[in-house]
Amino acid sequence: MHIGIVGAGNISDTHVRAARSLPGVEVSAVYSPTLANAQHLAGAAGATAYDDLSRFFAHTPLDIVAIGSPSGLHAEQAIAAIECGLHVLVEKPLDISTARADAVIVAAERRNVQVGVFFQDRLKPDIARVKRLIDDQRLGKPVMASGRVKWHRPPEYYGDSRWRGTLALDGGGALMNQGIHTVDLLQWMFGPVASVAATIATRVHLIESEDTAAAVLTFRNGAIGVIEATTSVYPGYARRLELTGSEGTLIIEQDTLVAVDLRSEGSETVRVAPPSSGASAVTATVADAAPHARVIADFVDAIRSGRTPMCDAREGRKSVAIVEAIYHSARTGRTVAVGE
Repeated sequence: MHIGIVGAGNISDTHVRAARSLPGVEVSAVYSPTLANAQHLAGAAGATAYDDLSRFFAHTPLDIVAIGSPSGLHAEQAIAAIECGLHVLVEKPLDISTARADAVIVAAERRNVQVGVFFQDRLKPDIARVKRLIDDQRLGKPVMASGRVKWHRPPEYYGDSRWRGTLALDGGGALMNQGIHTVDLLQWMFGPVASVAATIATRVHLIESEDTAAAVLTFRNGAIGVIEATTSVYPGYARRLELTGSEGTLIIEQDTLVAVDLRSEGSETVRVAPPSSGASAVTATVADAAPHARVIADFVDAIRSGRTPMCDAREGRKSVAIVEAIYHSARTGRTVAVGE
């Protein structure tokens, strides 16, 4: 499988490292509107650099396009690739609105190509274990779920970027960018979210969007959830997920399952010393490309076998819809149905 990379920033470097670690996958082309940036990343991969998107899509051989550009460009670029008959992997979020996400879904179905979204947390071992426990009814009736993303980003994280924290290209702030992974996990594990009630604020950073957000989620199954997302907490703390059902509680710190407290016979209480912080809590740089490699490997297998990838466009749309509803609730001061 030959993969082309759209973007030449930090996350695209991760995509390149992830793809190059996989047997049978080759990075063949890199696009950036700044040719020097494309050449720098392409040089490391032995790929061809482009600063013209049409010429990039025409490169041969090319099977898959991995999009790591600013979030507000995802749908536009994905649809352009789809119209060329290419399969597409999009960095989270799928785009910054459900309307744009829907346009991607329609285009992919019309051209019969696969679209996946980089929600790599779903494939991390301990998180996948929690999902299996929930699916096997080990947690019992869902009661409460909470996700806490109290991270720190310095002023230059936004100040040195033309798109971070902007409504046009980031689509929001701490929730749409950093918190969306956790939003995805909450809805993936506990089922669809029916409604939200939220408050957002910009407390520290000089940006258009929020750097602090909190929302109460009501799941369709009746469970209650809470999501907290911020980039304004110093020094930054590991993400924490707590999932409680009628038969016990599961707790994840960063990506590690640190507590398994189940009522069921034969289960054991597990305690693992949690990390004091995770790298994501304090930096946007991705040191370990292995989780992204799992997503690419899953996507390649999905193409070859004709199955749905781990997180396709319809799955990727769900977290965008929830975040969209949270922003709507914060603006109007009322509870908002997801999809309203």
